[in-house]
Amino acid sequence: MKALRLHGIGDLRLHEEPVPVPVDGEVLLRVTAVGICGSDLHWFEEGSIGDARLAHPLVLGHEFAAVIESGPRKGERVAVDPALPCGRCEFCETGYPNFCRATRFSGHGKDDGSLREYMAWPERALFTLPDSVSDVEGALLEPLGVALYALDLGQIRLGDAVGIFGCGPIGLMLIRLAQLSGARQIIATDIRPHRLAVAGQMGADVIFLADAAGSERAAVLDATGGRGIDVAFEIAGVNAAVETAIETARPGARVVLVGIPSDDRTSFSASTARRKGLTIQLCRRMAHTYPRAIALAEGGQIDLAGLASHCFPLTEYQQAFSSAAAREGLKVVVEPTGT
Repeated sequence: MKALRLHGIGDLRLHEEPVPVPVDGEVLLRVTAVGICGSDLHWFEEGSIGDARLAHPLVLGHEFAAVIESGPRKGERVAVDPALPCGRCEFCETGYPNFCRATRFSGHGKDDGSLREYMAWPERALFTLPDSVSDVEGALLEPLGVALYALDLGQIRLGDAVGIFGCGPIGLMLIRLAQLSGARQIIATDIRPHRLAVAGQMGADVIFLADAAGSERAAVLDATGGRGIDVAFEIAGVNAAVETAIETARPGARVVLVGIPSDDRTSFSASTARRKGLTIQLCRRMAHTYPRAIALAEGGQIDLAGLASHCFPLTEYQQAFSSAAAREGLKVVVEPTGT
């Protein structure tokens, strides 16, 4: 089978490797669709993410759908949870598996990811895809799950003013989720005009082009009548967006930080946050969100297919990663074996 491995910064190589053999509790998967995530780009462009460093040639990929190729469920199309918590620790047993210290994760550390034709993965992490949800949409259920978890942290109330600072795929999903949650006003910012155009289509009421100096902040405040944002979501992974969220939040607001900074550092004005009494939460992956994500996609309440701007076969991996790194579209999807 073909498997794509990252050997160093920008150094991707396509290998011929044996098809994996499942062990107890696992099934063989034929991978059909893989979304290239911002975290994959951290690995590709920097050879690291957060405090993790590339230690060996690694198969990236954690947003994916597949077809089961072994066992009683053979032939079933599934979305795949890339996180494998232990299921026994305090955090797993109290409903927070995303905090499990023993979690294995597809395409991270010692665990190869899904940018290959076949892989073995525990059956407990597989979720049946309805006929109305395509494989490409199935791959996007993972970032939708992250958006849902961020939404839970934000605790939007009916009639809230919501700020979305960063309109990549997760930010765009959050716009739609905020709308479904009853937000009165949704304000979105990004540095890329094509993303802002989609933000308006997804339900943003007001959009502003952002810049590194944060010159859009006064306009964001003006759009709220000077009151400020009730719930702010930062999804850009840069300090300018974090500062915009802090500066435009009203006193007592909630600020949810979802983006992953390149240098593993986030900074903002502590005095501003303290004076406003802000509640600041960081989003750690997701927890128990796949059933809700599937229900939203099946019910047509969120357009996942429209977020997949580019699709490539695995053999065109150079073009796929070049396109994703250029941020010229929305979500780039690789199809290792197709549907």
